Amino acid sequence: MVMASITIDIPDSQLQKLQDLAKVHGISLEALLRVSIEEWLSDQKSDFTDAANYVLKKNAELYRRLA
Repeated sequence: MVMASITIDIPDSQLQKLQDLAKVHGISLEALLRVSIEEWLSDQKSDFTDAANYVLKKNAELYRRLA
């Protein structure tokens, strides 16, 4: 798998908090950020799926009539 790199600017105070959190969990800062991004992306997909299912269920009768 090819991995890309990104660079972001954050305040020193936020960097320190992230470093402290990574240390508490015994992982690298990079691992902490990678896992956090993976969870965020997974949650976004789940939220979209939940919303789509709600709309489909709510409008099922209308879709049946239009078919």
